[in-house]
Formats: sequence, structure tokens, C-alpha cells
Amino acid sequence: MARVGHPPLTGGYLDRDGVTRLSESALDAAWAEPGARVLRIAGSQLPLRFLGADRAQLELVPVAGERGAAHAYLGRLAGEPMFAIAVRAEEQLAPAAGWLHPFEFGWLLLPPEAELMATALAITAWHASAGFSARDGQPTETANGGWARIDPHGGEHFPRTDPVVIVRVEHEGRLLLGSNALWETGRFSLLAGFVDAGESAEEAVVREVAEESGARVDRVQYVTSQPWPFPRSFMLGFSARLAPGVDPEALAPDPTELSEVRWFTRDELRNPPPGIRLPMPMSIARWLIDQWVDDEEQSVGA
Repeated sequence: MARVGHPPLTGGYLDRDGVTRLSESALDAAWAEPGARVLRIAGSQLPLRFLGADRAQLELVPVAGERGAAHAYLGRLAGEPMFAIAVRAEEQLAPAAGWLHPFEFGWLLLPPEAELMATALAITAWHASAGFSARDGQPTETANGGWARIDPHGGEHFPRTDPVVIVRVEHEGRLLLGSNALWETGRFSLLAGFVDAGESAEEAVVREVAEESGARVDRVQYVTSQPWPFPRSFMLGFSARLAPGVDPEALAPDPTELSEVRWFTRDELRNPPPGIRLPMPMSIARWLIDQWVDDEEQSVGA
């Protein structure tokens, strides 16, 4: 398991170029550049091609015709302007490998394209749900190169993200993982949950772990974050330790949330036992697990 410096879908490869968003003339100029490209999205599916068994590439097509309000300006990738547009299923033009959901190929993209994909999915999903004002139900129109919507009263609406904490709970060289009640048997991941209104992320970690597993934790520390545009979550990764005096075997999973919680050693996470499935490589959950497995120093003092 190779540890990388940042979780999947992140890395700062995309220059979001906020200045260009605010100028229609600058957006038109970016659209007219020879290297300008468009990423089409049909629901949550994207067009791609496979370059061997372990490498995929998004199909970015040259711009054509006039730039429309539906073309969201994502920014610049390697200096070239990138746009995204939502298309209907009947408008799908067949790429080399077809249209697939990111869960089927996302970890096969190079990091810059993975970040571009996450941004495009987030912005198009928001537009699909923000056509009417939450204030009064009036229709809204796109603005700022797709990064805002304006209602008839001049009110501005911006893309929403919902904060979610995900926590790597450690005790004596083991990690606590749970199996969601809706998942197939044997699939495990880190414990996670949405941050409540008026709650800090650290408080959410303590609450979620207690609610889902019955365990109390302390020494909560922020590790990293990841956008998760399915459709609009923002994952906040934390580490924590089982609180002193808590029996690690006295776990009580919430049956409405989890079918099972259990501790895993590093060896079990390096080579999962038969029937055990870990999170997909594109997820922050897998990144946090792999980082812990690769870092023996974190077990010192557990």
C-alpha cells in the first residue's frame, strides 16, 4: 500500500481561476483558446477511455460553437481552460470505453484528472438541484461562470457542501471499522457521519463514534480532507484513540446504522481475510487506512 501525500480527488492541480469567473469577456476569451476543453457529464457518469489495465483517462473534447450559460468554467488544468456541461443520456456520444460511474474507474485516473472530475461532478450536481430559490421557490439563473445562481430578487446562491467527519479510531495497534447495515456482508470502512447544526467537527467525531459503536474516544486530531461529490459531501478526516478505561471489546453497534463493528490489525488490513472488503481506493477512508498501515510509528504509545 503506497502512501501518497494527499487523498484522492485533491492535490491543487486545478487553478480555479476565480477572476475569470467574474467576467463574461474573460470567459469568452478562455472559451476561444485552442486548448480549451469540455468535460461532459450525464448524471454521475463520465466518458472515458482505458489506457491499459490500470490507467484510465477522461475524454475531454474541444469546445464547439458558442459558450452557453450551462457551460461551467472549472478553471485551468496545466494552463488550459476547462469547462463542464451536464448532458442528457440521449446526447451521449460514445467515447472509446463508454460512460461509467467514478466508482468504477476513479482510482485509475491521474491525480490532476481526478481533481478535475470531482470539481465537475460537484458543480453539475449542484446546478441540477438549485434551479429554484430555497427562499421563495422562484427560478434562478446561472452566473459567475457557473459558480453562482441569481434569483429574481438579485439574491445570490452558491454551491453547497455538507460536512462529514470520518474517523480512524486506534487502540493498541488496531483500527475500529464498521459495516453499514445497507452494505453487503464483509464490507468494512471507518466510522463516519454528518456534522450536526451548531456542532464542531471534533464534537461530531466523539458523538458519531459513540452513537455508532458505543465506544468513547479522545485525543481527536484533524488529519486531512477530501471532496466527495456524491452528491455534495465534504469529508473531514480525523484520528482518535479509545478513551482510557473503555473496554475495547464492549462494543455496541447501532443496528439502524451498522451491522457489525470490529477491530483490525495492520496485518489484517494489509492482507484482508477471505470475505472482507475494504473501502475503494478513491475514498478518503482507504487513504486514512493505508496511511496508518504504512506508518508503524503511529502505533508507538498506543
